[in-house]
Amino acid sequence: MKLIDNIADMKSYSDRIRVEGNKISFVPTMGALHTGHLKLIKNANNISDICVVSIFINPAQFGPTEDFNKYPRDLDKDKGLLKEIGVDAIFFPKLEDMYGDHFQTYVEVEELQKPLCGKLRPGHFKGVATIVLKLFNIVKPHYAVFGEKDYQQLQVIKKMVCDLNLDVDIISHPIVREQSGLAMSSRNDYLDSGQREKACSISQALFNIKQQFDTGITDRNNLLDSAYSILNKANIDEIEYLEIVDGKNLIEKKLAGPGDLVAIAARLDGTRLIDNIRL
Repeated sequence: MKLIDNIADMKSYSDRIRVEGNKISFVPTMGALHTGHLKLIKNANNISDICVVSIFINPAQFGPTEDFNKYPRDLDKDKGLLKEIGVDAIFFPKLEDMYGDHFQTYVEVEELQKPLCGKLRPGHFKGVATIVLKLFNIVKPHYAVFGEKDYQQLQVIKKMVCDLNLDVDIISHPIVREQSGLAMSSRNDYLDSGQREKACSISQALFNIKQQFDTGITDRNNLLDSAYSILNKANIDEIEYLEIVDGKNLIEKKLAGPGDLVAIAARLDGTRLIDNIRL
């Protein structure tokens, strides 16, 4: 497994792989890898000759009051996990290399960044789109794999790739859940056992909406009311949003239909968790 910590070496490595006629798959991460990441990375490994994983905690996608400084970091552990599953190269650039002096160029996907998380995290998706574009330019992958748990991020990246005519195929991977139903997330590490139990109500609320929809209920308010009952019974500290939106443009729907998305963001003692389910 090749360890690459600078942009020039990463570009050189990718150029050589491409000249040899091999296909590169790429998974960008912020580290703190868990089983969900590893399943996604294994999928990436299976669709290409060479699999590259980046580890970079991107400050541009964190707000001033968010958890950048306490975001879990364990590079040695991450390296060990990636070596075990046969990743070919890890790219872990330095902050000053990715954002040099007086950095001032950003990418925005104007409409898709506005709803859901975008309402509450201004600038977040600008930071996401910018770092992903930079990583695509450096790693030069044929395929890039993203998880569906960050569904809005996935749609933002797909739109950026389409609008800017980027030569990379975006592949989505289904949400990976714990046995309890809780969506796997690096931020789950912040939760104690009691908080994890409460957090399970988030996926339970989503599954409840899906079950109701499958019986023929389509009215937004009817679908959301019982979900709120589940969340309130679990004493979830704060529900930032619980919405039914179009699965492509993320516009809110009054009547749910096949392919629509139910998305939620909630906080437990300051830890922000997101989840979603397709109808």
